[in-house]
Amino acid sequence: MPEVIINGPEGRLEGRYTHGAEPDAPIALFLHPHPQHGGTMNNRVVYTMYNTFAERGFSCLRFNFRGVGRSQGVFAKGEGELSDAASALDWLQSFNENAKQCWIAGFSFGAWIGMQLLMRRPEITSFISVAPPANIYDFTFLAPCPSSGLVIHGSEDTIVPPESVTKLVQKINSQKTITVTEKILEGANHFFSNQLDEIAELTDSYLDENGAGHPRGQAAD
Repeated sequence: MPEVIINGPEGRLEGRYTHGAEPDAPIALFLHPHPQHGGTMNNRVVYTMYNTFAERGFSCLRFNFRGVGRSQGVFAKGEGELSDAASALDWLQSFNENAKQCWIAGFSFGAWIGMQLLMRRPEITSFISVAPPANIYDFTFLAPCPSSGLVIHGSEDTIVPPESVTKLVQKINSQKTITVTEKILEGANHFFSNQLDEIAELTDSYLDENGAGHPRGQAAD
């Protein structure tokens, strides 16, 4: 899991990268929670998803938004962080020009940034959003949402109430061209303290259903 340095809009972005073994390995970008509330690329939910994708043969990149860790710059209320994510995706694509799929996965604030990036980058195949903060940020830009995906959230989340996420999913699913699968983890809070294995299992199952990568721990045919 080598450390990488990416040229971002405001200077250096610190990342970690795992390269898929296959020449056309799919790619996945991972976005962490709010920089001003302790969010980093080493967040346990982000790390769990990253490992799940990597074990399926994806080329995977997670990185610190500006002002986090060794990444340069200062927090820019989402607009700058979206530019960071776009630069990170550019970097990932530059090393995987033949990638057969492109996925994006984000947690909380990272889910909001990821969904905005989804709207701007038509090459993104699908997404996984964990606890998208539908009660805090405006998601009306998802009109229409260009790709199907998976949304995971906890039944006991007091930061992002479950009903706000369910309402968002229902609104997106009113569109006829895509399907967003909603999975609610019973007993989980916003941080999924004891449910990381369940997040890995839900992620793995969704990738299986969509023929993305190969089964974890197995070499591709």
